[in-house]
Amino acid sequence: MGDQIVLVGMMGVGKTAVGQEIARQLGLQFRDVDAEIERAAAMTIPEIFARDGEPFFRDRESRVLERLLGGPRSVISTGGGAWVQPRNRELIDRAGLSVWLDADLDTLWQRVRLRATRPLLMTENPRATLQALLAERAPVYATAAIRVKSDATSDIETTARRVLTAIRQHRPGFLEDK
Repeated sequence: MGDQIVLVGMMGVGKTAVGQEIARQLGLQFRDVDAEIERAAAMTIPEIFARDGEPFFRDRESRVLERLLGGPRSVISTGGGAWVQPRNRELIDRAGLSVWLDADLDTLWQRVRLRATRPLLMTENPRATLQALLAERAPVYATAAIRVKSDATSDIETTARRVLTAIRQHRPGFLEDK
């Protein structure tokens, strides 16, 4: 069992912001899988989806995730679809602790509706698409080691503290210096 902390969950749940705060509080490096993919490709994720399609993107996502998981202890934020892929779940489970940031549809919609950076929401009815994705993915997200609720009334620091408390309760000693 590795010692990476890996945040999973839907787009818009706050994995990047909360992950950065957890890393700050623990004095660890923060790594964002989507940002790493964009940097390596010199393209945005919507551009990768448009040019190469989702299967190509998912393959690159797995490769980048595997590389980050093999690196120094850090807090890693994944894209919304990463945990859905069985290979990624296996990689994450071997390398560390998965934490599902869980938010309801209304919270997610408020956070993503004004952003044109979500390729899976480029549909005629993006809220219905988000709702369908959430319904499809929630049972898979529920297999993460830890579940922490995120909501519109909680700021980043509060959610980060909830995650750290949940880790301490679920896996005592996990956060100790290794």
